[in-house]
Amino acid sequence: MKLINKYKKLIIIISSILLVFIGSGLFLLYGPYSGFRDFWITTAMTTMNHQYFATIFYSDETINEVLEKNSIIEPEGETDTNLIEIYDNTINKTVYKDEYDKQVLDHEEGVIYKYFKVEGYKFDAYMAVIYDPSKISVVKTKYIGVTGQYLVDMAKENNAIVAINGGGFVDINGASNGGEPRGIIIEDGKIIQSSRNRDKAGGVIGFTNDHKLFLGDVSAEKAIEAGVRDAVEFGPFLIVNGKSSFIKGNGGYGIHPRTAIGQRKDGIVLFLVVDGRRVDSVGAGMKDLTDIMLKYGAYNAANLDGGNSSVLVINNKIVNRPINWFDQEITRPIATGFIVTK
Repeated sequence: MKLINKYKKLIIIISSILLVFIGSGLFLLYGPYSGFRDFWITTAMTTMNHQYFATIFYSDETINEVLEKNSIIEPEGETDTNLIEIYDNTINKTVYKDEYDKQVLDHEEGVIYKYFKVEGYKFDAYMAVIYDPSKISVVKTKYIGVTGQYLVDMAKENNAIVAINGGGFVDINGASNGGEPRGIIIEDGKIIQSSRNRDKAGGVIGFTNDHKLFLGDVSAEKAIEAGVRDAVEFGPFLIVNGKSSFIKGNGGYGIHPRTAIGQRKDGIVLFLVVDGRRVDSVGAGMKDLTDIMLKYGAYNAANLDGGNSSVLVINNKIVNRPINWFDQEITRPIATGFIVTK
């Protein structure tokens, strides 16, 4: 009899816990507070491969309403590269506008780059500062059209000292091998791929022959005419000619691991990678990326591919912690990236 009573108590406890769990979940999903709902829908719908996380709970009408009030409007036009004046940033400076400017400009003379952890946010973020933009170029998988490569391998094979992931790739059901890049690719002044990816905002993200970051919603041919030597296609653009995008709500891109690239007016380039999908580092939205880029002086900046592709490699080692949907600390093969070589 005592044993039966113990089982009854155990069943009651487990049932109570389940009811609390289910009730809390339903309250978050359908309760009066829209913040969680907006976060849930925008995060799911921007994955392309896990949209069912939203569609099983909400109607198309609700999803469209949420996406409408959480969106991003990019600045009009493309970058005016004449506004960027590249200085010899390998020489250390002692006059700083603020603490963020000091983090960027305080370095040993003659170095090509430095990197540090970005503090003050509810996620782990890493910034690589590139003092000589002439050392930056696009890298692509050597098996393009067949399979991608891990960024750390592409970095090793190209003698890169710094590398970040670049544009997107065809990724059906999240099981792609990264071999089919999406959008424009320009490498060393040659058009590798000219088909455009019009599913997303943004456009061409790359560097001109005079080593200035170019952002423009243009064709590959127009990019070449503008003097672009190395580029991928992605977005959205976060800052164009010093003007940041207008972000409604959370921007509509949800919270994910992120990668972004930017350039200051003095020519210094910023590589930013944010970790996500962890309890202690959920990820970042477009507002977060824009905020960080503005703090560190970016005059032009754009979002690159994110999720499990977000990787920062320094001297052949991954310095961030890429996490996949199964909570595994592992990255994936990708199609393109930006590298810094000596």
